[in-house]
Amino acid sequence: MSQATSPTNPYEQLWKQQQHFFQGQHTKRVERRKQQLSLISKLLKDHEEKLFQAIFQDFGKSAFETYATELGFLHHEIGFAIQHLNRWTSRTSVPHGWVNFPGKSYIQPEPLGSALVIGAWNYPYQVSLLPAISAIAAGNTVVLKPSEMAPATAEAMKNMINSHFAAEEFHVVEGGVTETQQLVDLPWNTIFFTGSTRVGKEIYQRAAKNLTPVTLELGGKSPAFVLADANLKEAAKKIAWAKCLNAGQTCVAPDFVWVESSVKAAFIEELKVALGAYPQTYNSNNEHYVQLISERHTQRMADFILDSSVVFGGNIELQHRFVSPTLLHPVGWNDAVMQEEIFGPILPVLEFDDLNAALSQALQQPSPLACYIFSSRRERINLILNTLPFGGGCVNDCLMHLANPRLPFGGVGHSGSGRYHGEAGFLSFSHQKSIVEKSRLFDPPVRYPPYLPWKWKLLRRLLS
Repeated sequence: MSQATSPTNPYEQLWKQQQHFFQGQHTKRVERRKQQLSLISKLLKDHEEKLFQAIFQDFGKSAFETYATELGFLHHEIGFAIQHLNRWTSRTSVPHGWVNFPGKSYIQPEPLGSALVIGAWNYPYQVSLLPAISAIAAGNTVVLKPSEMAPATAEAMKNMINSHFAAEEFHVVEGGVTETQQLVDLPWNTIFFTGSTRVGKEIYQRAAKNLTPVTLELGGKSPAFVLADANLKEAAKKIAWAKCLNAGQTCVAPDFVWVESSVKAAFIEELKVALGAYPQTYNSNNEHYVQLISERHTQRMADFILDSSVVFGGNIELQHRFVSPTLLHPVGWNDAVMQEEIFGPILPVLEFDDLNAALSQALQQPSPLACYIFSSRRERINLILNTLPFGGGCVNDCLMHLANPRLPFGGVGHSGSGRYHGEAGFLSFSHQKSIVEKSRLFDPPVRYPPYLPWKWKLLRRLLS
């Protein structure tokens, strides 16, 4: 017996329940999917206060920021899916071609089956429930494994979902590394993972044993380019906001700034002003600045700061898991802070004289999840957009591409594979079944032997 079906796996029965339920065709009716999505939206409203309390317990996130970056996202995604689900699930006719005449060709979306969704801790509601919403919209059953790093929010989601959904349809499982590995070892029809590149590689390898397709939403060192023709004050304000949101614990946060040398000094001064609007010391009543997720992660930020040149901030209060918004300059590519994704409120500033040389340097790095460009010159904007591979991004803004459900979200290369949000999420959890339907009125003889000269001529004409 293979590892995937071993009776020692404590989640095998749950997997079997979901497989059986899906195979009973219970999830495919579109109206049922809408009902389940509406139920999730209702639960989010009914449990809103408990969800606010749980995330504040995990890392001090305010109700305002939780709704703006998590619950509001989910309500918007659900509404968008319900509005468009009839179209998404409809057959799409495609040109039929003379080769298949007479008849018709079409694509029929269908759900993949049972989906395992593995969430992350940094936006514990959004990055756990949003892919689950996409999976349910596509007609799948779902097992959700939230991150153990945010235990209060994981428990809140478990209590909310498991008390209102049957386990065979949508179920939350708590646990750590062992539980995640046991879940991944089962032959799901698809796995969706949000987290680090290191863990994503392990998930991918374990899933490969069952040929399970995996969507990976990872991260990377996302740059923000500030060119000499940019509005420096506006760029500094937006970059500071994007870096301080969730205390930098955002997979698409600007990881570092690349600023043109001629405006470097002026831009750093604007950044100091913009970062000064955020707390410099710990305050338990902060409404717009969260704690880091753990003391270990806080110490990691401290190590970056101690090894670098601090031109602003640098206050660390380990016992409160607090790091103030911090600006580092000068910084080189060999410095420790440039060797991995920061995932915290530390912003290194690099400078360049030649944009083409900077792009050449960027192409030597792993492809990031996001890229931000601040400039007023279209030819320079296009040069960056057309040269660098990255998941998605903004021109003269940061993060806001996530707010449009019509834009697919995902990485490329080391920053991930696959897409979700809106229709892209529906498609990620669907199989596009291709169908040719032939008419019985006439069956052209050209494909059948004997292969006569006239058939050869016709064949060449039809296929050339």
